[in-house]
Amino acid sequence: MLSTNFLPGAPNWVDLGTPDTGAAAAFYGALFGWQFQSAGPDAGGYGMFTRDGKTVAAAGPLSEPGAVPSWTLYFYAPDADAATAAVRKAGGTVRMEPMDIGPEGRMAQFSDPAGAQFAVWQPGRTTGLQSVSDPGTLCWTELHTPDAAAAKGFYQSVFGWGSEDTSMGEFTYSVLTPAGGDDSSGQGGVMPISPEMAAAGAQPQWWPYFAAADCDAVAAEAAGRGGTVIAGPQDIPTVGRFAMLADPAGAPFAIITGAAS
Repeated sequence: MLSTNFLPGAPNWVDLGTPDTGAAAAFYGALFGWQFQSAGPDAGGYGMFTRDGKTVAAAGPLSEPGAVPSWTLYFYAPDADAATAAVRKAGGTVRMEPMDIGPEGRMAQFSDPAGAQFAVWQPGRTTGLQSVSDPGTLCWTELHTPDAAAAKGFYQSVFGWGSEDTSMGEFTYSVLTPAGGDDSSGQGGVMPISPEMAAAGAQPQWWPYFAAADCDAVAAEAAGRGGTVIAGPQDIPTVGRFAMLADPAGAPFAIITGAAS
């Protein structure tokens, strides 16, 4: 379960790159009750999504040449420069060298060896998201990759993550925990991309999951506002009900309603 008591390697930020932050604010506001607050005139259009007065995500215009609308997950790095060196050593690609964001913190962006993009955030004044695991907030992260074993090895060498494999019938799902975490600190999973999924267009990527009080209602709202329902809604026994969506600009994300305890 995600927590704002961030352990090293745990997800501590998520932001959206989009061609129209106003349209994105309207879409996600309708789905999750988010409000968009600009980070100021010097932020280049970047700003925070808040819910009940707490920062739950962020968004800004696309900045890289050829970039497509997408969500980026950031993982807590006590030292962004050391994380960058670890990514290089493990065979990843540095897309953005470590840079300071004023007094707020230090960031860097990468791609893993399969091409899935991710980033790190070294806290300064901004430690990370202010609310997680509640309805309308980030509650899980999931890597889709063609080689789960290689991916787990890469991220273990960069962040020291642990993993536990669970049989899901036709495939094995791996639950990830941060270094020093326990069974209650599961933060994400690794989902193998089968040849059939790859043929259908599945790409190596990280998916953010946002908690939804009613998965079906949120999926229907997304479709009604120009989004796409990629998969679901469907049940995962003992886990909950989930759907995989894309916003009107094409950025993929997922939602889940946890099973009743």
